Amino acid sequence: MSNQSSSYPVFFVSFNQDNSGFALSTKDGFKIFDSSTGRLCYERAVGAFIIVEMLYSSSLLAIVGAGEQPSLSPRRLCLFNTTTGTALRELNFLTSILAVRLNKKRLVIVLREKTYIYDANTLAILDTIDTVPNLKGLCAFSPSLNACFLAVPASTTKGSVLVYNVMELHSHCEIDAHRAPLAAIVLSSNGMYIATASEQGTIIRVFLVSEATKSYSFRRGTYPSTIFSLSFGQSMQFQDILVATSSSGSLHVFSLGFAINQRRGGRTSSILGSILPESVNEVLDPADHHVLRNAFPAGVKSSAVVRKVDNISASSSSEFLAYRASVSVITYNGYFVEYIFSINNCCESTWTLDREFNLLTKRA
Repeated sequence: MSNQSSSYPVFFVSFNQDNSGFALSTKDGFKIFDSSTGRLCYERAVGAFIIVEMLYSSSLLAIVGAGEQPSLSPRRLCLFNTTTGTALRELNFLTSILAVRLNKKRLVIVLREKTYIYDANTLAILDTIDTVPNLKGLCAFSPSLNACFLAVPASTTKGSVLVYNVMELHSHCEIDAHRAPLAAIVLSSNGMYIATASEQGTIIRVFLVSEATKSYSFRRGTYPSTIFSLSFGQSMQFQDILVATSSSGSLHVFSLGFAINQRRGGRTSSILGSILPESVNEVLDPADHHVLRNAFPAGVKSSAVVRKVDNISASSSSEFLAYRASVSVITYNGYFVEYIFSINNCCESTWTLDREFNLLTKRA
């Protein structure tokens, strides 16, 4: 997630494919951190970068300069080796690079009106996708080699999403998610789900990618708010946790698994549920939505991920904890914050602040 505003000291934040590490860039250079310990693993102070993408925890980075000096052009992608401190390959484009995504087989470059798909090993170009103007470089990517999808906006006037199969090199589907243009999209790491939010920011929808059908609708709030980030949980068993951060300073957790249990448990048997259409009934039910207000300063751009999910058992069945999640948040004013979110089988949740530190002053 890049930041084009000089009002923040942080230009760019990105977690790697399994959320075990993250990259952060400022006007001076970039840093690589270990998510579980907060340890600064690598630092390079050579100028400003607008993109720093990791390949898991390997020494390979995909970096793009901010253009503040000729050697760091925003139109040049550099594949960089942190072990040797040298550039491996470079790719040059006619317009600025807005986003980069990669896994062990594919490299995706997003420009304003084109998206390029490369073989990650040979850098042979495999396909070019013509897109609608994508000024923010909005995109989502599932790194799984078995279900590797790319999602980009399909319209500038409404919230439509084009989903592309990156391994098989063909368009998979187009989803009409919202009436307003998109503000945030994310794919689950296994390619099963895609979550979307519009510029209105009140409703978050989740779709099953294989069938391009809506699975869930969640109401984030009543008043409009900018959705800064969306992220699914990494665990295969608990892939159905979705977190969001918004401009209100709130951190949201949506429990898709509990949504399934609530429906099976007789939600539609209620009088209200029997009268209202399913699409309305979904967004009215608050049981699947948990919010921590004032999780970070309101208005400050942020990025959050579910770093870890644990299935927890307790001696008392009434107090049984369904799961406990570690939710990491990075703010563009330079702070790392991690909360422990716990929920029991009665859908009662608690939040605990676990860690907080300044990323800008962190030293190896």
